[in-house]
Formats: sequence, structure tokens, C-alpha cells
Amino acid sequence: MISKKVTDVKEALQGIQDGMTFMLGGFGLCGIPENAITALVESNIKDITCISNNAGVDDFGLGLLLHKHQIKKMISSYVGENEEFERQMLSGELEVELTPQGTLAEKCRAAQAGFPAFYTPAGYGTEVAAGKETREFNGKMYVLEEAFNADFAFVKAWKGDEAGNLIFKGTARNFNPCMCGAAKITVAEVEELVPAGELDPNQIHIPGIFVQRIFQGKNYEKRIEQRTVRSHN
Repeated sequence: MISKKVTDVKEALQGIQDGMTFMLGGFGLCGIPENAITALVESNIKDITCISNNAGVDDFGLGLLLHKHQIKKMISSYVGENEEFERQMLSGELEVELTPQGTLAEKCRAAQAGFPAFYTPAGYGTEVAAGKETREFNGKMYVLEEAFNADFAFVKAWKGDEAGNLIFKGTARNFNPCMCGAAKITVAEVEELVPAGELDPNQIHIPGIFVQRIFQGKNYEKRIEQRTVRSHN
């Protein structure tokens, strides 16, 4: 069995270059590839395009790349928790392509499955559909959306094996699975890396065929973006 294991995040990021397009899993701060993001910040790579549901917060997640002005374009669904994101977008420093959340997920999944494009009703009649082909099916209008074309996908899983098979845990099973195999190279960081054959096949969410590199991450903060507690009565 082919081993996808690399020694560390530095080896996992070999081949990254300025101007590339990266997918990054996670939702809010849940399930984000913390080690990969830190390494990207330290690499001083620039002019990159990031595809992610959101851009983290000002001092964590993709917000760290924004702070150093390493991101040229952000393709995402939500910007509400990041003041620097908002500032750069409104000032014109950052190119932003806002995409309906379901469309964002499907553009990842289409790339993963090898489909070049698909039709969706989301966004028809709005700015989202500007300049795009539209077509009627059964009396309803749809917008043609093209699948993403990314160089690297960085995902985070709970557990994986050296063959690249992945298991996600809880809410971290968000955009991570549909980004696996949706780029030329998929890099998975996991909390626990085990030898091939140790995972229960019935528990695997993503088979190793969708992953090119895997490593065991460390020092996960797993921050909570918005902590809400019930008042004690």
C-alpha cells in the first residue's frame, strides 16, 4: 500500500508558490488546518487566492494571512467575524468573491467528482449571476457555476492512516470532506496518525485516493469563535 505520510508540515507544503489558489477546510474556527495555515504565514507566500467558507478571525485562522497581506483574493461565503477582512474588502485592498454557501460547497464537490460545472437556482436574479450563463429547466431559472480549480487543498481531520484515509469528528466534518481531492494536491493534517489498516473501514469518511500527503499535526488550539453560555438563574 502506498504511504502518503510526510514527516512534517514543511514537507507537506513543498511546491507552494506565489499566486497559487488554495482551498482551506473548516467552518468558522472549527476544523481549520491550523498547522498548515501557520506554515503558510511563516512561508511569506503572497498573492494567493483562498477558497474557504470564511476567513477566520483577526488574530487566528486565515486572519493571520490577511494581517500580513498575503491573500490577494478571497472566495468565501461569510465575512462577518473578521474586521480586517471587512476593512481590506471595503478599501479595495482585497478582491472578494462572495458565493452562496451551498454553491461554494458544490463547487468543491464538483471539482472532487471531476465535473467542470453545474446548474443551481441559488443566486439567479442577483449580483451572483452577473455575467454567468443562465438556463431554464422545468419552468425554473438556473445559473451555471464552474467547479473550482485549485492548486492545493488543506484539510484537517481527527484521525487518519498512512494511506490517507480520513475520519472527521463532529462539526469538523464541514467543508473538509468535499475539499479532499478537489485540488491538484490535497494535504491532510490529523490529530492522530496510525498505520494503514488500523482504521475501521466502516468509519472512514474519505478514502485515501483523495489525499496525496498526510501528517500528524500538533499544538491545536481549537478556539471557539463565539462562546455563548446560559445565564445561571
